[in-house]
This record gives sequence, structure tokens and C-alpha cells, in this order.
Amino acid sequence: MAKPTRAILYSFRRCPYAMRARMALLSSQISVELREVLLRDKPACLLNYSAKGTVPVLVTTDDQVIDESRDIIIWALQQNDPEQLLRADQLSLNQLIDQNDGDFKANLDRYKYADRYPEKSQLEYRREGEKFLALLEQRLSAHTYLIDNQPSVADIAIFPFIRQFALVDKTWFDGSQYKNLRRWLNTFLTSPMFEYCMQKQAPWRYGDKPIVFQ
Repeated sequence: MAKPTRAILYSFRRCPYAMRARMALLSSQISVELREVLLRDKPACLLNYSAKGTVPVLVTTDDQVIDESRDIIIWALQQNDPEQLLRADQLSLNQLIDQNDGDFKANLDRYKYADRYPEKSQLEYRREGEKFLALLEQRLSAHTYLIDNQPSVADIAIFPFIRQFALVDKTWFDGSQYKNLRRWLNTFLTSPMFEYCMQKQAPWRYGDKPIVFQ
């Protein structure tokens, strides 16, 4: 069987991890075949590539399997980084993303699905999440993006989760004190790249015509 001419990305449109991987791939200008996954009916080939059964999963043309979103981001940008999203100060980048993926994501899940976590109220979970919002707001009061005045890996990796947090109670978020955070988030949400990133696709099935994502 002939090897595929482009990498394959298994994705789910609304998943923030898949979202940030797609954004990095678009920035890198690397063409991939996009396969939208229905999470309640995952294709067998996805599970063969990654037993975790989570998205995103990237399968390169040489059959390398990358099943962590941050690794997909680095893989893409190390090949081509026209926007210079990678920075020399990797420590700051990684520390911010670690905070997002750790405590903030845990509080986001509890804020979003507070009925599943009755130990605290939804308001208490929101306040816990706000600790990270306040940190980002402070950074964004000093410069346009999280690291400096140009977008970085940290911005791409974090904004899908802030988007999700904002949507839990949009009225509250729109009226909150986080004016710089709202401005920053809106920069991404109104970009043509994000609009393309979020185009709806039917769940992939064997035999479907490939969807080229580029």
C-alpha cells in the first residue's frame, strides 16, 4: 500500500486540545488530511494508532504517531514557523502552558460541569479559575500577547481553554474586569485562521474523499 502523501490529523472540532493543534498546523502551513472524529463512535484506525482514544492524533507520512497536542504543535513549528511562535524563552512558554493544562483545566472542567462536582459551588470553581485569568490579565497589561508583543506558542496553546471558560457564562465574562484578556481572546476568535480552523466537517468514514486542511 502506498504511503499517504500528507500527514493525517484525527480531530474533534470543539476539543480545545485539537483546536490548538489545528491552529499550529495552519500557522506552520503544513498540509494535512483532516479526519473529524465522532467521540462516541471512534474509528478503529484511530484506536490502532493511539490506544488512549483521545484527540488530536497526528500520523505523519513516515508512520510516526503523535498523540499529544503540545507535541503536535512543536512538531509542526519545528518544521516551519513563519510567525515565529516558538521563542528562545521556552521556560516561560512551558510554565504558562503547564499552568493552563494543570490546575486551570481542572477548575475549568469543574466550573463547566459543576453538577458533577458537588464538593463546591460553580461560583467557587469560577473563582479558582480566575486565579489564572488574573495572571494572564496582568501579563496582557504589559504587552499585546502573553510573552511579548507577538503571538507565541503560549497564546495558541491557551486561548482555546479561555474561550471555553468564557462561554460557561458569557454575560459574566463580558462584564468582568478582564478587559485585556477579552481583547486578547477576541483577537484570535475574529481571525480568518480561527474561522477556517472551526469549519464544520462531517465525521470521517472509510472511503471518504480526503479533506485537505491547510
